[in-house]
Amino acid sequence: VQLQASGGGLVQAGVSLRLSCSASGSASSFVDMGWYRQAPGKQRELVAMISITNDPEYSNAVKGRLTISRDNAKNTVYLQMNSLKPEDTAAYYCLVIIGEDEAEEHFWGQGTQVTVSS
Repeated sequence: VQLQASGGGLVQAGVSLRLSCSASGSASSFVDMGWYRQAPGKQRELVAMISITNDPEYSNAVKGRLTISRDNAKNTVYLQMNSLKPEDTAAYYCLVIIGEDEAEEHFWGQGTQVTVSS
């Protein structure tokens, strides 16, 4: 599975961005799709995940401002980011999980930078 993320940029606080991550392969085999982020000097952290049944999961830091969605026909996961804050500044990485239990595999995209100025 190869992932290509896009949509990052330099924006002012309060505006919106939409990140996209397109995956090779068949989305019907992607158990979970989602986004993590890593700010300079910090560990990579969960932003949001969405299951194959479209059940989302959000970190408390972004709940209510960010919305994750997936389009299985396009093998793509999206992250709609509203009311951006300077603390949202980070490299955003998409993640696809296939398989379960012992057969579970994780695939990461290359990251797209989001920088929010105050």
